Amino acid sequence: MALWVVLLSLAIGAVAGAGVTLLVVSSLRQATSAVTMASALLPRGVTELVSLIEIPLAIVDGAGDIVAMSPSTGELGLTKNRRFASEEVRKIVERVRSTGRPASKELELLRGPLGGTTINLSLRADRFGANFVLVVMADKTEMRRLEEVRRDFVANISHELKTPIGAVTLLAEALQQAADDPDTVRHFAERLSDEAARLSTLTREIIDLSRLQAEEGLEPFELLDMNDVVAAAVDHNQVTARAKGLEIVFGGDEGATVRGDSNRLVMAISNLITNAITYSVPPGRIGIGITRSGEFVEVAVTDNGIGMTPEETERVFERFYRTDQARSRSTGGTGLGLSIVKHIVNHHGGDIKVWSRPNRGSTFTLRFPYIKPESEKEKAA
Repeated sequence: MALWVVLLSLAIGAVAGAGVTLLVVSSLRQATSAVTMASALLPRGVTELVSLIEIPLAIVDGAGDIVAMSPSTGELGLTKNRRFASEEVRKIVERVRSTGRPASKELELLRGPLGGTTINLSLRADRFGANFVLVVMADKTEMRRLEEVRRDFVANISHELKTPIGAVTLLAEALQQAADDPDTVRHFAERLSDEAARLSTLTREIIDLSRLQAEEGLEPFELLDMNDVVAAAVDHNQVTARAKGLEIVFGGDEGATVRGDSNRLVMAISNLITNAITYSVPPGRIGIGITRSGEFVEVAVTDNGIGMTPEETERVFERFYRTDQARSRSTGGTGLGLSIVKHIVNHHGGDIKVWSRPNRGSTFTLRFPYIKPESEKEKAA
């Protein structure tokens, strides 16, 4: 009897001991977890501070998750499910965490979930506290694009200026050699005058395009009736069109008002008309239609000229691009007119489209936001 009582006492003691042991282990685990969690938390106020910073930056924890980031970081399209989408960026963060040394690198990464475009990124990562890595980024895409544009622009200008300058030099030498022949002098003088005019046009358009690319040269915007803008552009080109046997007709909706720089808009439409005159075959007609459609005002310039192929329409707004090199040279074309048009339209918050078919002509359509005059707003109120 005494034996089974002893055994039962021992069993109860063992169970009780095991329970105490489990409680102790559980308490230790909870304490360790609490310490770990406490050390993994960001200092108070850091998340709120990061959300107010304008530059792209992010704070990454030990698991590689982004625990805080500025709003502009999300706009770069480089994160997915609160992690950096780029494996290269993740490797840089992990290297900084393991070595404790900061790292800087220039990267070209795919932007967005579909990876349709690239972004040039300057990145610097460094330790932040004991458990985090701070990643600071700078989007250099636009800077790189402008550098390429500037470099290409200078190269194109150098190439384009060679022709008229070379022609002027040769004509000047020819004039000296033909000093005793009045007819030859007259002929070379006329050609010299044409080359000088072409050089002047090229220089002026280069200056105009440079100002537009730098977002300069625009007067304060005012409310304009597009009919008045088109009328002024037509007036600039009427004499040239008639001399070539072409007729310019225009018309459209009344009250097609936009906000913009009158001089620049006249220049844009005038360039389109000039382009239509250059590539039209007389006798012909150039039509300009003005339409107010919903929230937009559209201006369409149509000709029945030589037209363009689909491949040419894709490049027609590039600087110095000419669809017909020989024709452009003979007419003094610079290849800058349509590029200037596109820049002016973009500065006015609009867009431009082109439809064209070989031997059927072309239609360039400009679209601008419609601005309701104050008088109409008062009537509606």
